Amino acid sequence: MGAPPDAPAAPLSGTVSLTPVFVRLKLSLLRNGLRQSSGRTVAYVASAVLALLVAAAQLSGLILLRGNAHAGTLVVLLTAVLALGWAVMPLFFPSGDETLDPTRLVMLPLRPRPLTGALLAASLVGIGPLFTLCLVVGSAVATAHGAAAVAVSVVAVPLVVLTCVALARAVATANIRLLTSRKGRDLAVLSGLVVAVGAQVVNFGAQRLGDAGGLSALAPVGRVVRWLPPASAIGSVDSVSEGAYGRAVAQLLLTAVAATALLYGWRRSLVKLMTAPDGSTLAAAEPSRKEPRPGRLPGSGRLPRPSRLLLPSRLSRSLSEGRTGPVMRRSLRYVWRDPKTKAAWVTSLAIGMIVPLFNALQGTGTIYFACFASGMLGIQMYNQFGQDTSAFWMVAMTITSSRDAYLELRARALALLVITLPYATLVTAATAALLGDWRTLPEALGLSFALLGAMLATGAVASARFPYSIPQGSGYKNVAPGQASLAWISIFGGMLGAALLCAPVIALTVWLHLTGADDRSWILLPLGTAYGALVAAGGLRLAAPQTATRLPEILAAVSKG
Repeated sequence: MGAPPDAPAAPLSGTVSLTPVFVRLKLSLLRNGLRQSSGRTVAYVASAVLALLVAAAQLSGLILLRGNAHAGTLVVLLTAVLALGWAVMPLFFPSGDETLDPTRLVMLPLRPRPLTGALLAASLVGIGPLFTLCLVVGSAVATAHGAAAVAVSVVAVPLVVLTCVALARAVATANIRLLTSRKGRDLAVLSGLVVAVGAQVVNFGAQRLGDAGGLSALAPVGRVVRWLPPASAIGSVDSVSEGAYGRAVAQLLLTAVAATALLYGWRRSLVKLMTAPDGSTLAAAEPSRKEPRPGRLPGSGRLPRPSRLLLPSRLSRSLSEGRTGPVMRRSLRYVWRDPKTKAAWVTSLAIGMIVPLFNALQGTGTIYFACFASGMLGIQMYNQFGQDTSAFWMVAMTITSSRDAYLELRARALALLVITLPYATLVTAATAALLGDWRTLPEALGLSFALLGAMLATGAVASARFPYSIPQGSGYKNVAPGQASLAWISIFGGMLGAALLCAPVIALTVWLHLTGADDRSWILLPLGTAYGALVAAGGLRLAAPQTATRLPEILAAVSKG
């Protein structure tokens, strides 16, 4: 239906500035998000204060670096790392900015050019751009010497910030279909792994840098990076300070061309995204395009069989009867399909390998650090029922006695061992290889297996006594509101209990070394393995009657998320 003849014409997006509208929209989204809960407000304010303090400290440090011979090398590398962060953050935190999803604007009559400018202006509002501005200003101050360098920095600083923001927008728009899908949510949940791995890499690099002679070791890398946008814009300030005006112009032009190319590519992706039909529209338009073959879902590949991926086919068939097999397959499917369970496992697998191997590469570790792998994976036994959420009622309906509860817990522990035992062995052997300490391998394996058994025991008891809910939304919380104390008691209390349970094996290890009986330390492998199996069995036996009698309480606790 058309508008009445006397109705005023609607203003076109090309004649009305969209920038103030989108800036106000960004501020409204931030304000309304903080109103959802006091906890979210406190977390946001705390993170903002922390980010500003770090930015102020970085700015002060860069200003103090002024005059240092290696200041130019450091600031270009810092700018490159900053740009890399802007490029990857949208992939792991797609829900951090609601305006990153342009598909919400598809139904609005907006032209690409003003829309691009408005979204770019909205991207400059927030803690991230302010943090970036502080670091870039500090980098310019550290390298600008003379009036000409200051004049160039006035152009270079906003150009670097603009390039970083455009880079984030281009990456987010090009991958928005992925980021809003289930795979994208899985990718977002794995952000903790990226932070953990990145921290270890930075630590490793800092130690290597100290051994190599300090910042002078970065000079060859800096000479290459200063020609890569947007670090080349900061490099141009340093070039002007050195009197290399031609090189400075070329470096500044490189960043300008890169920013222009990013804006152009972002605009093209934006137009394509907002005009092209998505997969769901095409599937709805052609429902009878192709009949699915048996064993396949429409529009997908063969049905996934995680149990066959993680279990040998003969073992999977042998466990097909009784309670053990189905429960193990269900637990392994959680690892394969549930985003937060998968994230917890992948993070534990990565950190459990990074800590001992990186320390071994640095020459500061021992083979006993390999026990960290067993500890990280043993944590997965804690809060076993929390991953079921409200669907735990189906499990509870099948438990009528302590025997059923024991079989349920034992099957979950066996599913964990399918992954943990070979992994702990691999990490311990790799650590021994890097250290060249094969003689200590048997006792390290014995300690790892004893620790793993102890954590299975305490994890089973903690799952029965201190269950808590894991929110299943797209957020990053792994504990439902009001249950943080339960999570702390479950994990840290269980870890302390596991350490106490391992005390006999640890004491035997220390005694063998103190008495000079190192040649007999191999007996720790069979003793530690047997001790871990006995402790795990005892813990499961202890937790089974508690689980059977506390089914209503467990269901209520895990259903709050």
